[in-house]
Amino acid sequence: MSENILEVKNLKAYYDILKGQVKAVDDITFTLKKGEILGLAGESGCGKSTLASTFISRKKPLKYISGDVDLVGHQIMEMSEKEFKKLRLRTISLIPQYALDAFSPTKKIKTYIADLARQHGVKTDKKFFDKVKERLDLVNLDQSVLNRYSIELSGGMKQRVIMVISTILDPEFLIADEITSALDVSSQRFVATMLANLRDLEIIGSAMFITHDLSILYQIADRIMIMYAGNFAEIGPTDEIVDNPRHPYTRSLIDSLPKVGIQYKDKRLSGIEGTPPHLLNIGKGCRFRHRCPYAIEKCEETPKREKVAEDHYVSCWRWKELGSDLSGKK
Repeated sequence: MSENILEVKNLKAYYDILKGQVKAVDDITFTLKKGEILGLAGESGCGKSTLASTFISRKKPLKYISGDVDLVGHQIMEMSEKEFKKLRLRTISLIPQYALDAFSPTKKIKTYIADLARQHGVKTDKKFFDKVKERLDLVNLDQSVLNRYSIELSGGMKQRVIMVISTILDPEFLIADEITSALDVSSQRFVATMLANLRDLEIIGSAMFITHDLSILYQIADRIMIMYAGNFAEIGPTDEIVDNPRHPYTRSLIDSLPKVGIQYKDKRLSGIEGTPPHLLNIGKGCRFRHRCPYAIEKCEETPKREKVAEDHYVSCWRWKELGSDLSGKK
């Protein structure tokens, strides 16, 4: 029996628009192990949320092109909407980006939870709400929250309610899409840590944590995958990605983070020069080449995915020769 809860092979999902196809998810391959938290990082517009949408809905204009997605034995890209609905909330669940805006200001939290649960065929009896109350306690929320309106809750409180709703049926795979982006620093840390606790308590099986903030992933992710302009750039154990990055883009992301012990009064933060390419009808070649200080003529060709070490893969023509330059070691 496979130790992987999710296996994605050569997945392509594009947006069909009048001018052509936006290749937002283009030939992505990775696995997610049971009990693992995989961090997914990259700049805005790199395809992170589109990848999540491909697993969950694939609503127009997003169009599945090709590739395989095996979720605990289910080939979900081949399933009808009716078949896939049976998996939602139970096998796969999503905490969507901008979830804080999903609450109705005219409904109490208890009513909102009940309505959502019934949509998935769940009986909202005393046993169900006893479980809801247990989960509220787990995320450090008083049970009185159930009788309050969303406008009475802070952003952090609403995010924790969303976590309770998304995990109430103990999903095997949870996608958390930018769940800390609208929160203050202390709330970010609490919510991220809570996700890890849900995994440790086996309330969820595995999770994919999507963010542009690498510093959060350092704290909770077992592995990190980096996307750039719809393409796979690098994936590996968190320590390997942080201490021994092999893709120039990964190195650039890490260098752009503030460093402990440095005063930035007279020193500017590092950034990545240039802007990501437009994904409309984009051609071949490494998509980072126009911003990469190490780009050569070979980079006009699309790089292959290569193994660096155990569980560590990269798509870069020059990763071997660049070596210590990218790891920051001298």
